[in-house]
Amino acid sequence: MAAHASNTQCSPQSQQHRLDQALSRLRQRVLERTATTSATPRATEEKVVQLPWWHDLDRAIPNHLARSSLFAPVARGRRATHEGKVLTSRSDVQLRYWGVQLDEPDSDVWMQALHEARRHPVGAPVPVVRSHFLKSLGRHIGSTDYGWLHESFLRLSLGMLEIKTRKYTVGEVPGDATPSKGIHRVLHLIDGFDLDEELDTYVLRIDRRMVRLFSNREFALIDWEKRLQIKVQRDMAKALQRLVATSSDATQRHSLAWLKDKLQYSSPISKFRQPVLAAAAELERLGIIAGARLEQSTHGKEQIVWTRL
Repeated sequence: MAAHASNTQCSPQSQQHRLDQALSRLRQRVLERTATTSATPRATEEKVVQLPWWHDLDRAIPNHLARSSLFAPVARGRRATHEGKVLTSRSDVQLRYWGVQLDEPDSDVWMQALHEARRHPVGAPVPVVRSHFLKSLGRHIGSTDYGWLHESFLRLSLGMLEIKTRKYTVGEVPGDATPSKGIHRVLHLIDGFDLDEELDTYVLRIDRRMVRLFSNREFALIDWEKRLQIKVQRDMAKALQRLVATSSDATQRHSLAWLKDKLQYSSPISKFRQPVLAAAAELERLGIIAGARLEQSTHGKEQIVWTRL
């Protein structure tokens, strides 16, 4: 029996060979599909653009989205549906969103998708092995998490976003437009995807305009190893980690009322203090911040303060 087991076990080299073969077949399928479905030839070739590069141990997210309520630690099974909702964010940006409320695990999926996409020209097919993708998220390999990942990709693909900043506008919606009449130039967090279950592989597509959100280095870098170690108040602590990373300021202050709205916390603020301090304490344990505390601002408003490490 032992000899039989050793003969059927795959070596790391053979596993890599099988993966290379699968990706090769997948690329061929993508090329064939593109050849048969492409529109009329373009008069001129588009300039090849890519997302900025970051370290393999980090993940990245545009600052304006990381500071907003687009992703929030909402309770399981309590997702609101938004129709052009103005998201909570800073005063220097306006974000409107159509779609199901995205949660903190959705932000993990999106950041990992961007991490994979940075290796390819924006707009080109991005092949990702489903099981490897889940491992990168610290998830399990099996039907439950396969189903969860697929649902997350659906939410990220169906949600629509409009972003107006002082420097650019992406996904602009005409003033008289409604979802029922059609929305012009909206931005999807994932432009679309295909799944080949036989090859255990997704092919993702990212809108070329996504590069604008990363312009002027306006993006946060997330320590992925520490993120995967977050345990206490997990989703809220992850949301705070994203917020911390958007600013290089050592001392950071946020209005407690604003933070409650950003995190889409529906209970009274009296019930918000304990979980937000517990989430901040978890970031202190991991060496992300120090000295988290509640205090009064100079205007007499309650705020949370910490030091970024």
